[in-house]
Parts: sequence; C-alpha cells; structure tokens
Amino acid sequence: MKKLFIGGAVIAALSVAAYVAIPNPPSPSTAETALPPEGAPLVNIVVPDQLSSQAQLGKTAYDAVCATCHGSNATGKIGFGPPLIHPIYEPNHHSDMAFLMAVQNGVQAHHWPFGNMPPQAGVTNSDVNTIVAYVRELQRANGIN
Repeated sequence: MKKLFIGGAVIAALSVAAYVAIPNPPSPSTAETALPPEGAPLVNIVVPDQLSSQAQLGKTAYDAVCATCHGSNATGKIGFGPPLIHPIYEPNHHSDMAFLMAVQNGVQAHHWPFGNMPPQAGVTNSDVNTIVAYVRELQRANGIN
C-alpha cells in the first residue's frame, strides 16, 4: 500500500513538473482578435480611374441613397449592409431588374445577415439605371462580369 502511495505521489509530481515545464502558447494580441469596427468596409476593391458619364451620374445617386448602408463604392458596411461588389450580385444572378425591384419593393434578407432592405422612396427608375451602371462598372473593374 505504501508503494502505491509513493508511486502515485511520484506520478503526480512528474505531471506537475511537466505542466510547469511546457511553455504556454502566446495569447493572441488584441489586434489579432479585434473585429473591424461597425461601419468598416466588408471588401476591398479596385476603383476604376475613369467612369462612363452614366456611371458618374450613378455614383452621385448611389452616394446620396445607397452608400449609407452599402458603403462607399459598394464595399458594404459591417453592421449595415452587404457589398454589391461581390459575386452574389453578378449580372447572371442579380439582373439589373433585381436592383430596380429591390429599390421599389425592398428585399427580404436572404444572402446576408443584415436584415431586410426597405423600399427606397423617391428613387426613380432613371436613378436606379444610373446606379446600376455605376455598380456594374465597379464590378467589372473587380473581375465580376
């Protein structure tokens, strides 16, 4: 019985020594674990040097109506709305008409966890057409065709 007790004590002592001898992995720094702040862009994009005249008008309309939720240059905003410069919104999946319908009727959340998009009052079909021209030029500049 005494040998069993000594053997158990030796195993316990070795276990403690091994635990103390093994270095703890460094904990991640705050910068590594911090999430981007609310409102930060969701994607990084290339903005073309030149926009067509229709896309320039679209940028003006986009900045006035859409950028609040979808971010500057359609990069999305953490906590607000998705990026439109994303393969989900490529023309074969979300046609130009889908943008018009979204503005007129709103959109029930289905691709992203941002909640529903409400209809956008006061935005004309012409406004939407120029906004879509702007978004499509940004998409093409970023390899989304």
